[in-house]
This record gives sequence, structure tokens and C-alpha cells, in this order.
Amino acid sequence: MTSRERVMRMSVEQPLWRALTAYRVLAVVYAIGLFATAYGHFVRPWLALGYYAVLVAWTLATLPRVANAAACTKRFLAVDLAVALTGILITPLADDPGRIASGGPTLPSIWTAGAVLAFAVKGGWRWAAVASTLVAVANLIERGSPARDTVHNVVLVWVASIAIGYVVEVARASERTLARALEIEAATRERERLARDIHDSVLQVLAMVQRRGAVLGGEAAELGRMAGEQEIALRTLVSGGLVPVSRISEDAADGALVRAVDEPEAEEPGVPADLRALLAPYAGARVSLAEPGAPVELPRAAAREVAAAVGAALDNVRAHAGDHARAWLLIEDEPDEVVVTVRDDGPGIPEGRLAEAEGEGRMGVALSIRGRLRDLGGSADLISVPGQGTEVELKVPKNARVTDVTRPRGKAAGHG
Repeated sequence: MTSRERVMRMSVEQPLWRALTAYRVLAVVYAIGLFATAYGHFVRPWLALGYYAVLVAWTLATLPRVANAAACTKRFLAVDLAVALTGILITPLADDPGRIASGGPTLPSIWTAGAVLAFAVKGGWRWAAVASTLVAVANLIERGSPARDTVHNVVLVWVASIAIGYVVEVARASERTLARALEIEAATRERERLARDIHDSVLQVLAMVQRRGAVLGGEAAELGRMAGEQEIALRTLVSGGLVPVSRISEDAADGALVRAVDEPEAEEPGVPADLRALLAPYAGARVSLAEPGAPVELPRAAAREVAAAVGAALDNVRAHAGDHARAWLLIEDEPDEVVVTVRDDGPGIPEGRLAEAEGEGRMGVALSIRGRLRDLGGSADLISVPGQGTEVELKVPKNARVTDVTRPRGKAAGHG
């Protein structure tokens, strides 16, 4: 049994349908009882008898229709309300005018409220407002003037039906939230089970291959390095499920730090992207990733540009700090902006080297990093001390919009 099925069985809406079924039966009995006690006052009792015969037959025949929301269709609700309105409007033809003027009940009496409540339980407070308004108009036509008792009854039905409709809407929203929570809980338990199994087998094997490869050296060392990267990626996957399908970049043979991510397009336009998922593939044996526990959402195009800027920064680490340099990624989710910091332990950038690179037409930092952040309305600050590594701080506002998408989305044309 799925989580959603369990939620539906414990639904607070179903008891309302059962209560409505019982109410309709009791209401029709009550209406007939009122008619029987005042039979001698009716000027056309045969008309009232004919209506009650129809009302009883309709109520009994449609009991399955008010058993649940699926069976209670719009067409049924329309006919059900028409039966109630008809009974109200023909009351002056069957009953004594004096009794009507003194506040006598209509032919359907309180049965009318059941028809309105069906609208409330099925469609919420808006449907209830429409149905109760039609009943109010019919009652005013039947009375001929807005008497105190008529107004009181109309307002009571109107307020009660709208209140019940609102409660039903809140209950449905709560059920959806609970169903989602149960699904997440079930997925988390399954992920924990898989994590335990993987930790006891695959991760331990990968860790052993990494250690033995480092000891043996040569090609075994390269195999060990790759096993270490896969271990980190697999740990990220089973712990958070953030790593999308990815492929190693074309520089894998040279020990590249960068992976190109094949991210599926959003099914709905305007759906934000979790920046953690785009940066998770960069984590590896020489790249450590620190991230918040909650999603870091940005507009999808903006998130891709930030990820591309991070990729360019890591490319620079590989190109200028050496294959053995380590890098650290830090994602910070601030109230109005997202900050991504890329730091390495390389030799740093000599003073004036960036300006010299731009003069030579090598635009890695200027275009692939600073240019991307500038187009997003953000900023990229680079701090480098010779011998102490380099730190790149990327800041992007949460409402960022890409203003220039003509830049190629692959590797940068050159690196600073």
C-alpha cells in the first residue's frame, strides 16, 4: 500500500460524505413529518404529495452519489439543487398563503441545506457560495418579501455552507502535505537502507582501491584516484540524491577537475533550480563541497550560469595550480543573494598577471567568470596572495535574470 493510499483512508473528508448521506435521509423524513402535521392547511395537498414522492425517490436513488467525491458529479449536483429549488418555488401553489406569510416552511424544508452542503464538500467554499445564493433567491421569490425569518434562514445556510466548504479545502491541502511528507519519509528510509548496503560493500571497495592504488603508484595510482572520485560522488548521491546524470569532461585524460552535467530541462517553465544539484558533480577527490542542508534555489538559467562560472574557476585551478592542487567549494544561502566561494591551495596569481592575460586576449576570468556574474546582476571578486592560493567569491541575487546568453556554454575560450 502506498503512502498516498494510506492518507486517503485516513481522510477527514470521507466522514463528511457519510454524515451528508445520513442528513439527507433524516431531512426528507422531517419534511414529510411537517407536511403530515399541517396537511389540513394545504390548498393543493395533491401537489405536495406528488413533490414528496419525487423527493423520496430521488433521495433514496442517489444515496450512492453522495458516498464520496468521485461519485458526486457536477451534473448530479445541478439536478439535486434543481429538485430543492423546484420544491421552494412551488410551495406557494400548494400551501396556504397565510401560513407562508406567517413563516411556514417550504416543501423541502431543511432538505435544501443538504443539497447546498453537497456543493460545499465537493467543490469548496466557492461552489457553496453559488449554491446558497441560488437558494436565497428562490426563498425570497417564494416569500414575496424579505421577512426576518427568511433572512435568518438564508444567512444561516449561506454562512454554514461556506464555512464547511472552506474547512474541506483546508483539509484537502493538509492531506496533500501529509501525503508528500509520507512519501519523503518513505524515500528517506529507502535511501538510508541503500546507503547502509552501499557503505558495507561498494564504498568500502572503492576506498580500498584508492588506498592500494596510491601505494602501488603508476597506472594503479590513476585508477585509485578515479576510484576516490567515484566514492565521493556515490556518497553524495546516497546521502542527498543531488547528483544528476553526468559525464566526465573531454579533459579526463589530463586529470581534469570538471564534469559536464546533462541536466534535464524543467517540465514547467519558471521552475527554479537547486544550485546544489548543479555543483555536486564538481566534488571529487581533490574538490571538496560544503553546502546548506536545504535547497539553494535560483532561476534555472541563472543557476546554470553560476555553475558555468564555477567550472571556469576550477578549470583555472587545474591549468595554473597543477594536477595535484586541492580546491574547496562553499555555497552560502543568504536572504537576498547566493554566495559561492572557490578556493584552492595553489601558488596564487602573481600581481598584474590578470591584466596581462586580458591584454593577451586570454579572457577566462574576465569573460567566463566576471562577465557571467555581471550579466546576472552579481559580482565576482578574486583574491590571490602569491604562495597562499586563490579565492574567487561569486555573488548572485536570488532574482537574477540572464541578460546575455550569447556566450558559449562550454569551456572558456581562454583562462586568466
